[in-house]
Amino acid sequence: MVEYRYLGNSGLKVSEITYGNWVTHASQIDDAGAIATVHAALDAGITTFDTADTYANTAAEVVLGKALAGQRRASLEIFTKVYFPTGPKGPNDTGLSRKHILESIDGSLQRLGTDYVDLYQAHRYDYETPLEETMQAFADVVRAGKALYIGVSEWTAEQLRDGAALAQQLHVPFISNQPQYSMLWRVIEEKVVPASEELGISQIVWSPMAQGVLSGKYLPGQPVPAGSRATDEKSGAHFIKRFLHDDVLAAVQRLTPIAADCGLTMPQLAIAWVLQNRNVAAALVGASRPEQIASNVAASGVTLDADVMAAIDAALGDVVERDPQNTYEVSPKSRLV
Repeated sequence: MVEYRYLGNSGLKVSEITYGNWVTHASQIDDAGAIATVHAALDAGITTFDTADTYANTAAEVVLGKALAGQRRASLEIFTKVYFPTGPKGPNDTGLSRKHILESIDGSLQRLGTDYVDLYQAHRYDYETPLEETMQAFADVVRAGKALYIGVSEWTAEQLRDGAALAQQLHVPFISNQPQYSMLWRVIEEKVVPASEELGISQIVWSPMAQGVLSGKYLPGQPVPAGSRATDEKSGAHFIKRFLHDDVLAAVQRLTPIAADCGLTMPQLAIAWVLQNRNVAAALVGASRPEQIASNVAASGVTLDADVMAAIDAALGDVVERDPQNTYEVSPKSRLV
């Protein structure tokens, strides 16, 4: 069964394996398959579910709402996000303006079939809206009882500090950041993690398996497997391309005996690795089949000793991306519509 961690400097506990439905619901799998995977997650002890209004242009929220219908609401932690274009994608259907935030939260709650979300997240930083406006709108969402906590995704260390200062002034609980993080992508370690520890903010990390590359199924010198994420533009194929180089794939193959010695599969090793970081509260995992859930949950509670962590570093060598400058390149400098 999955174990639980506190999210940021708060009393909220989340399952350290958190179910995310970015590229699966209303996209890769039908509603029946989605409901089956969510129920498998619940059976495994996962109580925390992450989505966003932009996933499948709002349809993923609808499917998650259906899948969680009838569950005891107080026993769940439901997260969603706002920023990216939704609906007809008009000039105010994106960003973190007061208008878009206050309209988006109502739409998300209706689609999810709930009166509130546990965590409402800024999906990116909005360079075109004053941060004061954004944080005031989030504070109003919390005061209206529509969200219990606020968080962000892929903000830089400086943006986290600025947002946290305003949140403190507004007396709203700002407790999380959701960045990409894996053995291969460690760009948050130098600046974002230290700032977050200082501010009482946890990481909820996405792509702990580097879009599936750390599963070991992508082989150097070989075509990508048919039907894999690398062949499906709807499934984030552009994200995986940065890892599909022979030197990276060869390094990943060197992890196979390390995983075997730990009694873990390659995906379990990847998930367990991110959970060794004390600032990580949860690893986001998706699933297209219920049996994937049971396998992923087996990574919960695993401790990798110092020798194993050193062996992983030695195996991957210089293919690991560590440059903190990458954290400044994620949020668009202008809105996408």
